[in-house]
Amino acid sequence: MNSTRRTVLLAGAAALLPALPGLPAVAATEAAATAAPPYASYWYPDSLPSGTPGTGITWRSLKAWSAATDADLAFNASTVPLAARFTPTPANTTARSGQARIQSLVSFGPTSSNPAQGAATADYYALTHWAYLDELVFWGGSAGEGLILAPNAPIVDAAHRHGVPVLGNVFLPPVAYGGQLQWTRDLVQKDSTGHYPLAAQLVAVAAAYGFDGWFINAETSGGNTALATAMLGFMNELKSLGTAQGQRVTWYDAMTVSGSVSWQGALNNQNKTFFQAADSMFVDFRWSQSSLASSATTAQQLGRSPYELWAGVDVEANGTGASVNWDAIVPSAKAHVTSLGFYRPEWTRNHLPASRTPGDFHAADDLFWTGSSLDPSKPNTSASWRAPAVSVADRSTVASLPFATVFNTGHGLKWYEDGEVTSDQAWNHLGLQDRLPSRRWVVRTDGQRPAVTFDFADAWRGGSSLLVADALDAPTTLDLYATRLPLTADTVVEVTYRTDVGAAAVELAVATAEPGAAGGAPPYTYFPLTSSGDGWETATVPLTGLSGTAHVLGVRLTASSGPVRWRLGGLAVRDAVLTPAAPTDLRVTGADGGNLRFAWQGAPGEVRHYELYRTLPDGTRRFLGGTCQSAFYVGGLTAEQGESSGGFEVRAVGELFTVSTAATTTHTW
Repeated sequence: MNSTRRTVLLAGAAALLPALPGLPAVAATEAAATAAPPYASYWYPDSLPSGTPGTGITWRSLKAWSAATDADLAFNASTVPLAARFTPTPANTTARSGQARIQSLVSFGPTSSNPAQGAATADYYALTHWAYLDELVFWGGSAGEGLILAPNAPIVDAAHRHGVPVLGNVFLPPVAYGGQLQWTRDLVQKDSTGHYPLAAQLVAVAAAYGFDGWFINAETSGGNTALATAMLGFMNELKSLGTAQGQRVTWYDAMTVSGSVSWQGALNNQNKTFFQAADSMFVDFRWSQSSLASSATTAQQLGRSPYELWAGVDVEANGTGASVNWDAIVPSAKAHVTSLGFYRPEWTRNHLPASRTPGDFHAADDLFWTGSSLDPSKPNTSASWRAPAVSVADRSTVASLPFATVFNTGHGLKWYEDGEVTSDQAWNHLGLQDRLPSRRWVVRTDGQRPAVTFDFADAWRGGSSLLVADALDAPTTLDLYATRLPLTADTVVEVTYRTDVGAAAVELAVATAEPGAAGGAPPYTYFPLTSSGDGWETATVPLTGLSGTAHVLGVRLTASSGPVRWRLGGLAVRDAVLTPAAPTDLRVTGADGGNLRFAWQGAPGEVRHYELYRTLPDGTRRFLGGTCQSAFYVGGLTAEQGESSGGFEVRAVGELFTVSTAATTTHTW
């Protein structure tokens, strides 16, 4: 993989942070009254490069790491557990379940100073098509900054909400990119008991940070059979220790059993022992139709599924214009051969001009994942770009109550609460992303298909809403969520919406059974929503006459005057209103002028995320940010005129977006 490499900076500043569940507290002697921003973490295996690191770079050894002395751990550790998934009846007749899956190797940003908890810009790869993904790799690493990367918490939290495991990356670079064979030897070193200490460290990091394992990419040439034997022993121990912690390992097709680096583009005798020591293998881009077919056969001979092989598809440079022999991987007329491994699908953002907007990004991303039809129930099967929706069945995690969404994509131009702007600062933070519709966008109408998008010009809560716009010259049903929600006599659905232009009757659509066949329409029951007037409104709908399980949720619009611009701001399904308990002990743990580190004691019970505000002298509140963690960094604050100290508060937000009372503190400027 000789494409652009990422680099990572791990902040060196220490602060007194709260202990995470199951983890030791940071030693008080490590704490300092600084407030440097926390960044995603990286390390070298053991020995460090010669010379001096570049500006803003900290060289650190994984062998020397411990959770007890990790000053940024509270900012970096994911708190959202990996959700269980189910596969609904496929949206079309070509998508398969139980066959090819998709892995993505993604660089989410520059590695140096990669923020731990989002940033003040909406220009971000806010991945939302999780329904097609089976594994996400936090791609990166460089010889000059660090080789072992732990994914930052917002990415893990968003992925876990959608049931997608996230792997950190171990990158041993080619010599041409500064790789040193000593780093490979460091990684696979043994201790006096014959064990591999770096394998144990990798498992400990993933457990402490809350992600799901490691992608091992050994591309430094010059090795021999002895080094390959050591690597195999390391892999076996990493797999054994990781499995006990629910972690997984993916091997990249580079190092061979001779210790040399020789990309095979296949599973064969040169690499199959490493595949056997891992959960899956990324097959290098050099594959051919015959090499993938033989790889699938070899996997089956080893007692493994051929879908544990990810056939690499490099989309970094050309994206949907990449030339791919799709029939070698996901043929339409017979069983899929292997799974797909997308390298750098963040092309959907990166190829756009610097003036790109969040809407521009999502339009490009929908084309990548859904295809030119923009409707997974009617995929374009003849296009040169075979979008994942054509071949791969989507999955969902919406299977328990309460369930709610405000269609927040994890970035925005402003922050909204109850339809009002509480911050005009652009932002990104994937940990705040909702569980989003998996089939974007299935529209059922006998008339003109309207445009359906995430829109950032207005929202009920968060940074975005769902916008339907066009003539609506016939009744139009929009499938929203595949679900497995149990219904009781007390179950209601709350729909928050607004009509900006035109007029349309709105109905909630609920199906208590799957479609009769792949690609079929759900057997909806429709519930009219009574409009109370202009502006945002919330209708509460008892599901009278329904019982069992809700399998699909949607809405139907019937225009009475057009064209129509209609927004869906929120959707909730519940039996009761649940409000979270309040956090406690909000405090400033580090300060440097207007740069502050906050920490608090998390609320007991179920909490979706926390929101931090500044309370102003006039009594208003200004949104500073949200996080799933119990620590947060804010930079660049200044005192208001005549203000000697600033007031701050943090609230817990529940699954229904109900909000707790506040924990408060003040800070003297």
